[in-house]
Amino acid sequence: MMGSRQQAQGAFFYEFRLEDHVPADHLLRSIDRFVDLSLVRAHLTAFYSSIGRPSVDPELMIRMLLLGYIHGIRSERRLCEEVHLNLAYRWFCRLDLTDRVPDHSTFSKNRHGRFRDSDLLRRLFEAVVARCIREGVVGGERFAVDASLIQADANKQNSTAKEDWNAGAIDPAAAPRAVREYLDTLDDAAFGAATAVAPKFTSHSDPASQWTAARHGPAFFAYSNNYLIDTDHGIIVDVEASRSIRTAETGAAQTMIDRAMDRFGLYPERLIADTAYGSGPVLGWLVEEHGIEPHVPVIDKSDRADGTFSVREFAYDHETDAYTCPAGQKLKPYWRDISQSRPEFGKDGFKRYFARQQDCSACPMKAQCTPNQPARKIARSEHEGARDMARDIAKTEEYGVSRRLRKKVEMLFAHLKRILGLGRLRLRGPCGARDEFLLAATAQNLRKLAKLFPVGPKSKPA
Repeated sequence: MMGSRQQAQGAFFYEFRLEDHVPADHLLRSIDRFVDLSLVRAHLTAFYSSIGRPSVDPELMIRMLLLGYIHGIRSERRLCEEVHLNLAYRWFCRLDLTDRVPDHSTFSKNRHGRFRDSDLLRRLFEAVVARCIREGVVGGERFAVDASLIQADANKQNSTAKEDWNAGAIDPAAAPRAVREYLDTLDDAAFGAATAVAPKFTSHSDPASQWTAARHGPAFFAYSNNYLIDTDHGIIVDVEASRSIRTAETGAAQTMIDRAMDRFGLYPERLIADTAYGSGPVLGWLVEEHGIEPHVPVIDKSDRADGTFSVREFAYDHETDAYTCPAGQKLKPYWRDISQSRPEFGKDGFKRYFARQQDCSACPMKAQCTPNQPARKIARSEHEGARDMARDIAKTEEYGVSRRLRKKVEMLFAHLKRILGLGRLRLRGPCGARDEFLLAATAQNLRKLAKLFPVGPKSKPA
């Protein structure tokens, strides 16, 4: 017989433990083992008053922020709602059923205050990297670096063309926070000082973002998220925000490598990167200053479209500091004695070698070498030794392995945008971009640790 459901009288007492209602194989259980926030209170002690109304526990806010980035919950208002409703989220945040969830406005106040002033998010990220090293998942031998465009919270309708933009006319006292951060980073190598070239448009709401059409589609305002990873397990060793231009991205790579050496004592044998990092100064910095093998394609513009001899067909002799052309003639920096000393390399970092005009005029190969000039000349970079080393590495089998390993950093960016939902920034300004990139990289490392060291029974294949 079918009957109606009897409404039971509410019980006076309940026995309920959150621990019993979180599955043993839940992702947050695996992640929780690697979240050590003992540093938070000690690091923030100087930023809290010893009197007044009790504040929201900073460890709770950090756990909630990590939770949001781990599960791709971008809105802090929605994050508070999810933590209020989800038992596993409450368990991870150390909240009981009757504990109140902080208001979403608390995150903004602390992010722009205590967290940013104390550089807490950087310390949190580095603590997770240190845990990865202790767990043995960072080899420290092969690093890969790359940058990915993340759309800024800005649009063209609220922007000014470069001919009308005047940063000196901005009043810092009346400017929004993101504009003040832009003024503070005008001399920063990763932002304002990265290049003297003014962008085509500058956003009013986030002027530090870069107007770019690098995706060969509609242009937009963006920041570059730079990752330095260890290729053994794809652990993000360092992360840096910068403008979306090549000089800023290569400078960020150098900053991250130096910081990894300084903070963790990691000295990689090789660096894997794409052609954007194949300039002479970058290769010279890797080889000459740090002894790192550059598994990087060289930016080489020596090939000629008219079919004449390229620079590679000229043999260089280190002892005589001279080139020999295919016809056997010499090219030297000087053909007469110079009494007054001159700089060996020009301001552009290149040294010029010249053939004698009489040799080229009588040469039967002149039409194949320099048909439009009286004599052939060659420019040699001051970092040509590092460039030659990178060219030699590109011919080895290990280089092929490195090219495949470089895909790991590209996969991390794809995971960042598709799974964690960070295709567009919510926060404005260089500090906002830095905060979001640090939290996202921390979440990715924690998810990687959980994948490498899972807990609970393995799920059965479907």
